Amino acid sequence: MAGIGFEIRKILKRKSFLSLIQAYGYAGIISSGPWVLSILSVLLIGILAQVVSDKDHAVMQFLVAVTYLMAASLILTGAIQLLFTRFVADQIYADREDRVIPNLHGAILMTSLVAAGLGILVLTLAFDESFAIELTLFLNFIVLCDLWIVMIFLSSMKVYNQILLLFFLGYGLAVLTAVPLSVYGVPGMLTGMLIGHSFLLFSFFYLVLRSYPGESFLRFDFLKRKNVVLRLAATGFFFNFAVWIDKLQFWYTDHTSSPVMGPMRASVIYDLPIFLAYLSIIPGMAVFLVRMEADFAEKYHQFYDAIRSGDTLQHIRLFKGQMVYTVRQGIYEVLKVQGITVAILLLWGQDLLALMGISTLYTPLFAIDVVAVSMQVLLLSILNVLFYLDSRNSALGICIFYWALNGLLTGISIKMGASFYGYGFALANTLSIIAGLYLLNRKFNRLEFETFMLR
Repeated sequence: MAGIGFEIRKILKRKSFLSLIQAYGYAGIISSGPWVLSILSVLLIGILAQVVSDKDHAVMQFLVAVTYLMAASLILTGAIQLLFTRFVADQIYADREDRVIPNLHGAILMTSLVAAGLGILVLTLAFDESFAIELTLFLNFIVLCDLWIVMIFLSSMKVYNQILLLFFLGYGLAVLTAVPLSVYGVPGMLTGMLIGHSFLLFSFFYLVLRSYPGESFLRFDFLKRKNVVLRLAATGFFFNFAVWIDKLQFWYTDHTSSPVMGPMRASVIYDLPIFLAYLSIIPGMAVFLVRMEADFAEKYHQFYDAIRSGDTLQHIRLFKGQMVYTVRQGIYEVLKVQGITVAILLLWGQDLLALMGISTLYTPLFAIDVVAVSMQVLLLSILNVLFYLDSRNSALGICIFYWALNGLLTGISIKMGASFYGYGFALANTLSIIAGLYLLNRKFNRLEFETFMLR
């Protein structure tokens, strides 16, 4: 994320109220814009397709299929995302940028083969749909898996206006093609999403090719034993699995879900509120990006530069104190901004649901989901700091803890009845934050000792 941090710090150096608004607005769009655009485009396709084709069941199947494709592709690629990110960062630091593109080709080839193999296995064993549906599901899955790998590079590239424009064009293209093709049912709408995501994949791939040199075509250096950091791979996998495990439990519990297509099920009572609640993270993500990627990153570099240059112990401790203070202020500001967002949505949540034509019976679940996803922003902030400090064991421990808690507490909340839906997810986020703060505090208390001992 360093590239974004540099850009935000450049804006903040102007030291005006307008630049402050610009920095936070910029951070909000960068951190949440693609997520919001993807949600809105899928919703828009669903709404317009109902008008054009009048195939309500096909629209439901499409929406559920896209959700499953997103979940499966993120969980599958979670392991390689952090692993490959670390490899690329190491190559750039070692001034070996010529190895980036060949290894990106290798990562995409490996991801495509694994995704294709898994896709064929699942479609053969679990689906009995038309060839057109299964083919579009298969192709969408591979493209999404490859897209997550290429998107690793976007945060380090300083062409954010182009990136945002491509996101608008890609999802705009998805809407413009999926809606007319909706007359052909699920395959038509999935073809539209395939066109949009393929456009994003090849456009972003072109940006990466333009930014990095490459002397060879294909390399697999990132799979060499010295470059495989298993803890990072496990962290990526468990975090993505943890984010989706509560949804999976609601989908595959009989009394909270219903079959939609093949093995795919949907939970009407749970999916819609949490789907909308995730839109509330934009303010918190903006603060997170500014405070953690601008303020904290600057103090972090001052601390380690002082150690590398042989500065005095007094100065080293001063920079450490500033770094700790910045983390505390960042977490406090994320909590404050998300708290205000939660308060507004709790106050007007019922009116908001009514305005969108959604039953107000969803209000209690929507409220607890808004609180839960707000806590998830805090958890991301803590994990980000732990990664900066290279505390990989702590980050992995939190992600496994989060995964286990979310699975266990969600299962308990389902058994307790509809009044408790969402509380398992919220409590899992809260307890994971408490564990993360404890580990982060312990890391800072031992920071000088561990830093000098590692040297």
